[in-house]
Amino acid sequence: MAKNLVIVESPTKSKTLKKFLGKDYEVIASGGHIKDLPVKTLGVDVDNNFEPEYVTIRGKAKIIKSLKDAAKVSAKVYIAPDPDREGEAIAFHIAEEISKSNKKLYRAAFNEITKNAVVEAIKNAGEIDQNKVYAQQARRILDRLVGYKISPILWKTVFRGLSAGRVQSVALKIICDREAEIDKFVPQEYWTFEADFKAKKSGILSLKLSKIDAEKVEISSEKEAKKIKSGIESESFAVKSHVKSKMKKSPMPPFITSSLQQDSFNKLRMSNKATMVVAQQLYEGVEVGTEGQIGLITYMRTDSTRVAGEASAAARKTIKKLFGDEYIPDGEVKHKKSSKAQDAHEAIRPTYPELTPDEIKKYLTKDQMRLYDLIWRRFMASQMSPAEFDVDTVEVEGGRYLFKGAKQKMTFDGFTRVYNGKEEENGKGFPTIKTGEKLNLEEVRADQHFTEPPARFNAGSLVKELEQKGIGRPSTYAQIISVLLDRKYISADKRRFQPTDIGKTVNRILISYFTDIFSEEFTAHMEEELDKIEDGSYNWVDVLRNFYGPMKLDLDKAEALKDKIKEQTEEKTDENCDKCGKPMIIKLGRNGKFIACSGYPDCKNTRSVEDEDAPQIDDICPTCGSPMQVRRSRFGRYIACVKYPECKTTKSFPTGVKCPETGCPGDIVERTSRRGKVFFSCSEYPKCEHSTWYRPVNIACDSCGNPYMVEKSTKTRGDHLACLKCKAIRESQTEEALAAD
Repeated sequence: MAKNLVIVESPTKSKTLKKFLGKDYEVIASGGHIKDLPVKTLGVDVDNNFEPEYVTIRGKAKIIKSLKDAAKVSAKVYIAPDPDREGEAIAFHIAEEISKSNKKLYRAAFNEITKNAVVEAIKNAGEIDQNKVYAQQARRILDRLVGYKISPILWKTVFRGLSAGRVQSVALKIICDREAEIDKFVPQEYWTFEADFKAKKSGILSLKLSKIDAEKVEISSEKEAKKIKSGIESESFAVKSHVKSKMKKSPMPPFITSSLQQDSFNKLRMSNKATMVVAQQLYEGVEVGTEGQIGLITYMRTDSTRVAGEASAAARKTIKKLFGDEYIPDGEVKHKKSSKAQDAHEAIRPTYPELTPDEIKKYLTKDQMRLYDLIWRRFMASQMSPAEFDVDTVEVEGGRYLFKGAKQKMTFDGFTRVYNGKEEENGKGFPTIKTGEKLNLEEVRADQHFTEPPARFNAGSLVKELEQKGIGRPSTYAQIISVLLDRKYISADKRRFQPTDIGKTVNRILISYFTDIFSEEFTAHMEEELDKIEDGSYNWVDVLRNFYGPMKLDLDKAEALKDKIKEQTEEKTDENCDKCGKPMIIKLGRNGKFIACSGYPDCKNTRSVEDEDAPQIDDICPTCGSPMQVRRSRFGRYIACVKYPECKTTKSFPTGVKCPETGCPGDIVERTSRRGKVFFSCSEYPKCEHSTWYRPVNIACDSCGNPYMVEKSTKTRGDHLACLKCKAIRESQTEEALAAD
């Protein structure tokens, strides 16, 4: 009897499915897409309803042949790539290739890789969703039109090899806009007041000034602050109100793709890309003891917080077993649904809630365990009772001035038992006081502050911003950031993104000459149109036609102005070429700015632009005795002899810190990884493998004597110094200097 054939994307998933489906099924993997648009040509006939030209991806011919051969001898064929638009397009192209080998083709979709879910998906397998295929095809063609039509403008005006991605360029614009806000930011002074009041019986109440003459407090100068302080000190105060109440805090919903990436970045320090790679592993299946290979989480690309009734019931059963009845809420837990959610899949949750992280820890890698633990805790918390608090609120009034304070005490931990359990408690409440009771003013403190510029985006906050603006979809967030980093349009410093000179230039050209295409509103609108194609409301050709018309007009204008655009990317200097006498100009290259002769290509004289942000290098070339200078390459900063290319001596960029390894004569130097991320290691590598991702500072640790500390920045502590050896923490250099002054 012929076997049934199941075609999936991943070899890992095929191993898991074989176990569930048994001997009557053969499972093979396609390895993702088998067809795509050609690499070297546009591959889209814009004059013929945007007809795409799909070609076999290089290296996939053998896989296609094996799929055809397997289909010929199979009773039925179930095509089962991932359950999203990309998966639907893969299924469509596979069906095109094997339809002549077997007519009994079915589309199966697995939201989770568990036996019940897999068997049910095979049982209910249907047809390929053509609308999903059209939606994916429209997105692919949109991206190809932008990339292949607009990128050449960048080649002609900046340098060859740059590219303009439809969604990535909008993400770049958001990062550049934030940088512009920071550059333009002017700190504003403001003052806050806190006062200590003593009750008759006992205890001190520390309260903050809330209002003056029933208006919000806005004090912007020391002179005004002194006047207010004097006014407060001259008043008599009494308790206006003392209210004790109860408050409940509800759990957050289970993860969707964006919130998973944000929490993984903030709590686990995992990049968006790493998070999705590990999540894919957990979804496809992991060997778990005698159970064999099983999928541990549901599909990880989703924008829905919906949870299946069976999963909720299983969670409640586990909650009762682990924590007791009081942690099970009354009735079904429902979380607010986003108006933009497609709701195609459930939220990201464990497939077996009863499998606690501790139970399966020994079967998982370190990163798999950390991410599974995060997903399990978030889901279990989302199905638990709210946390409960006693809240103590006091208002004290004297003349024009109203002081206010509130303290809360947790009375029931609820969902915080498993997720975000470190709730802050402001003591035991205020002293016993009555409304109308007179209080003695003990002390008034006036504190000066200055407003701070908006923070640069990190991987978590950028994903949140993209999601809020409706730019991209769950499957694209990680790729957007990865591409911007790979193209060196942005760099990451202390885990926050800054646009590079290249990124700023590309952004300036794109938003100046393709205003509509690269606006947040237009890009979000296109995402909505793609959703409309998927639900059958819009025709994919009409959507492309409405997009391409305005883009073609912008292209024609930019092409006519390319010489002007090119001039805008160059900066004049006051010097002339020492070889031909023509003016020298500052140009932009793959590795940043450099000085070149305006007579290029007749004169190819160039040199690097001195790095203004780099410290002065007081070093002599060991080969020829000439001074050394800071230079840049695609591998980051380094120092080189000023007589280059006559003398080609180079060194890694120094940090001024000696290697702490015993007996090692090396120094800690700055290096750049293949992904463009800066790290620090010993100059004697590979003899000495000492390295760190954190920038070293030449300050010894007071606790353990380690020769250096490193710069760190966290949300709770801000910028500070830390010892990698004993984990001791101290203030940053800047704060120490201010304290010394």
